[in-house]
Amino acid sequence: MLAIPRSFTGRLAGPGRPGGSPRLVVLVMAAVLAATGAVAGSDGTRIKDVATLYGVQPVPLVGYGLVVGLNKTGDRRQTLFSAQSLANMLERMGVVVPPGQIKIENVAAVMVTTELPPFSRPGARLDVVVSSIGDARSLQGGTLVVTPLRGTDGQIRALAQGPLTLGGFGGGTSGNSVQVNHLTVGRVPSGALVQAGVAWDVPADEDLLLTLFDPDFVSARRLADAIDAEFGEGTAEVLDSGSVSVHVPTAYRDAVPDLMARLEPLPLDIDTPARIVINERTGTVVIGGGVRLGPAAVAHGSLSVRISTTFEVSQPIAPFSDSGTTVVVPQQGVEIDEGTDRLLALEEGTTLDRVVEGLNAIGATPRDLIAILQALKEAGALNAEIVVI
Repeated sequence: MLAIPRSFTGRLAGPGRPGGSPRLVVLVMAAVLAATGAVAGSDGTRIKDVATLYGVQPVPLVGYGLVVGLNKTGDRRQTLFSAQSLANMLERMGVVVPPGQIKIENVAAVMVTTELPPFSRPGARLDVVVSSIGDARSLQGGTLVVTPLRGTDGQIRALAQGPLTLGGFGGGTSGNSVQVNHLTVGRVPSGALVQAGVAWDVPADEDLLLTLFDPDFVSARRLADAIDAEFGEGTAEVLDSGSVSVHVPTAYRDAVPDLMARLEPLPLDIDTPARIVINERTGTVVIGGGVRLGPAAVAHGSLSVRISTTFEVSQPIAPFSDSGTTVVVPQQGVEIDEGTDRLLALEEGTTLDRVVEGLNAIGATPRDLIAILQALKEAGALNAEIVVI
């Protein structure tokens, strides 16, 4: 079990922290592994985790379907295709209803997407992503009805259905509601059942070509060294940053799957780039352990303007008299608050622990962190790749 230092975990806070406002939520992967001694190596990365056979790739699948069972948060009457789709589905079940007479508050039209892995056979299950394409407010609590998923050739490859899971929740009415994260995109774990796989031929040549998921010259060289250490010098050759050629040993000329079964679990010390991944929908920020900062200073402040309106009743001087009328008089107030947050200085070579501690100290939220990281990169103080998903 990984033991995270108490000084580090004490800096991580989230929106659910009692008695406090939302603070910075950072998921640390490589840094925690490095701190506990579990670095990538013999017990970490395998060849199967970083490379695959050339030409063997997943096939994207897409389908159009309906999500039912929503609590009056589905598509409204102006989304015509939802009503038409529901009418068509009911007609196939023997119920004929004109589309114009259907109230569709509990139904939402969605696009369903997933990827079919190579060599998948009928009966395998896949996770699917369900995204609203109408004006539904939320897919919370919905169930995806049977949806055919087609490949690029137009053939049905899988059928998807099942209850949705969302990375948030919402409640209340339009006038008084609470929403956490994005509610119009969800997932159905193991929700797609493969009906027809894609035929792939295992290469039978004297040489195989392995392609890296993330091209890198250092990683390609280490991949070739790992293969040479197992089968002998000269078995593998680096062609470029994304591919390594493997000469098939004589004993495996007619048993390439057995060769791959021996290659895939080989340990590999992969060289990972400094990368920061941001999910704007959920406000999640993942900072790799290799991220370092140059000398910089960060000032986090805010100017908030709050305009409030209070309605008061003005009564006549004499009650029940004809000298005046009772009217409602709006009283408006304006309040302006300027943030007083401190200036955070980051020294050269600042590590991830220091970044998390400092940004929490100035009260930065995940939304603020996105802007701060982009500004640091533009200033030349952050030498890392920023990936927004």
